[in-house]
Amino acid sequence: MTTHTISAQAGTLYGIGVGPGDPELLTMKAARLLGTVDVIFAAASTKNDYSTAHGIAAPHLRPDARTVMLKFPMTRDKAVLAAAWAENAETVAAVLDAGQSGAFLTLGDPLIYSTFGYLMRTLKALRPDARIAIVPGITSYQASAARTETILCESGENLLLLSGVRDTDSLRTMLAQADNSVILKTYRNFDEIKQVLGDVGKNGETVFVSRLGMEGEHIARNIAEAPEKPHYFSHLLIPKANRQ
Repeated sequence: MTTHTISAQAGTLYGIGVGPGDPELLTMKAARLLGTVDVIFAAASTKNDYSTAHGIAAPHLRPDARTVMLKFPMTRDKAVLAAAWAENAETVAAVLDAGQSGAFLTLGDPLIYSTFGYLMRTLKALRPDARIAIVPGITSYQASAARTETILCESGENLLLLSGVRDTDSLRTMLAQADNSVILKTYRNFDEIKQVLGDVGKNGETVFVSRLGMEGEHIARNIAEAPEKPHYFSHLLIPKANRQ
């Protein structure tokens, strides 16, 4: 990949977290910047042109801002993924080189299980001096904790953030050691996750949350009441048992 020194007139890329679903949960800084940037970059599957993050941010966008959908294939093939990241980074770099500013929209926070991290690394390899600014966003688990009045951690407790797509043995070990936990990406291995929670005695306190702040929102304080096949936007809050 050929490197390139960015010009003094080049634009800035903003990685903006739009929160979990409610347009009112964007930060004031995020809303202000979205009203000023020239181009909006939104991630979409290669199978469709819809972006949930774009829908959330829509009330805050500049009316004449151009939207560019960046395609991200749903695959684990590293070569295919690398090619997609390179193509998307080239698209973003062309906008910045033209002196325009851009905002990449990401659900929750840009640096927590977000496609923005991949784009940022690839863009910096392509344009080492690229101007990048990151605006943090409210995460789904912060919003769901507020909605369900679930204390995530207090005093000397720890909070463990986990991905539901990891192997069950490591998931079991980590959950057994944590005071409080959050499991994101529960859509893929939900049966196994429920089994692990039962094995470590934490299924009784687990709160299931799906599509928070969106149409079809589902909250279950008993994991037995959660759907067998959760929506992609689903996660679990696992607070410490018997907190006084």
